[in-house]
Amino acid sequence: MTTGQRIAAKRKERELSQESLGAELGVSRQTVYKWESDTSLPEIEKLVALSRLFQVPVGWLLGVEEVPEATEFSEDQLKLLEELLGRYQRVEQAELSQGQRAQVEALVGERLSGSQRPRRRWPWALAALAVVWAGWSVFSRLDRMDGQYNSLANSVNNVSHSVNVQVGSIASRVEEILKAQNDLTADYATQLVSADLAENTVRFSLRAVPKTYTPGMSVVFLADSGGEVREMEAAEEENGAFTGEMVCPLTDSITLSAVFVTGNTRQTQLLDQYQGLYQDSFPQVEPMDLSSVMYSKRGKNGRFALPEGYITVGGERASVPVVNEALGVSRLREVRVGLFHNFKLVTWLEPCEKPDSFEGFAGQDFYRLDPMELDLAEGDDLAFAAVVTDEYGRRWVSPSIPEYQVQDGEILWPEESVVYQKNTLADWGLE
Repeated sequence: MTTGQRIAAKRKERELSQESLGAELGVSRQTVYKWESDTSLPEIEKLVALSRLFQVPVGWLLGVEEVPEATEFSEDQLKLLEELLGRYQRVEQAELSQGQRAQVEALVGERLSGSQRPRRRWPWALAALAVVWAGWSVFSRLDRMDGQYNSLANSVNNVSHSVNVQVGSIASRVEEILKAQNDLTADYATQLVSADLAENTVRFSLRAVPKTYTPGMSVVFLADSGGEVREMEAAEEENGAFTGEMVCPLTDSITLSAVFVTGNTRQTQLLDQYQGLYQDSFPQVEPMDLSSVMYSKRGKNGRFALPEGYITVGGERASVPVVNEALGVSRLREVRVGLFHNFKLVTWLEPCEKPDSFEGFAGQDFYRLDPMELDLAEGDDLAFAAVVTDEYGRRWVSPSIPEYQVQDGEILWPEESVVYQKNTLADWGLE
């Protein structure tokens, strides 16, 4: 599992939406989405906050260590425990201090007063109290060891955090120096001005000041929306800056550049990149897998029997808080949830009421998967996804992360998820 898959799995275990988790950590829902889709990695501070919230080590989130079982001791701890227990089990009455001996004799004397056979019960009572005292001593020492281990682990984490911060600062500084050396501009700026969601377009303002100005120089602004490139001639101002506004298709990857033209020479400088604008213009729709598909095994007939299950879709059904005021957010018109085999539709799930056996899930819409049998080959993928249509007829696919995969005749999570990369209708065979 990737870091994003681990974050998504733990979030769903706690029945948190991406928006709720973002509120816990002080980040936006889009930031959480990018973490879970592995398009970006949480900062060190956020990783630490996630580890505390999910009660797992940072190393587990990064995939470099496993989560230890809470009830298990390490091999060294088991050896030490056996040694301590063996030592105290062999303890003899003479090893008690005079004060402890007096306390034991007093307690036993009170309990045995009036007994007809006190002497014959003395050894057993003393042995029982010795075992209790020995056990208390063992676990007291283990508690101290555990405290020392936690202190050491915290110290290591603090050192690691300090080193990471310093390395990150150095890397950022080197990147800034190299960027400054390679820049063709003395200054530049871009800004998202507005969006027309009905036309699915966005408008940007751009500004570029060449580092070396040559009389007769001109500038052309480019907008690459991932499949369509638009360009416009920039206007030259008296202060030497070239400016302009241009409209381009709204997609999830828009790259803005400036081309400096001097005679027959053209030099291109990257200005900015905008990621995730298209998906940010939709209301939040987040499917949560509550089915029992996981661990289903191939039957004697060679097919997989999928039991009845449920998928919930959370998020606002109408407008939502605007992440980017210039972009805006549309309203939902329709949400359909489907089961997909190798990213091809198998069946649409039916909307239904929340089953009586489920508690909570306020604001969630339920969809029911009816029992069915499927022919699945080794390595085949199985996934649930919500297909969203907004008020302007634009459509978007929001998958449940991660997908499933057939491994050794059993439906499991894959080693590496690819479902987060699939958000278009074409990715899911719907075009």
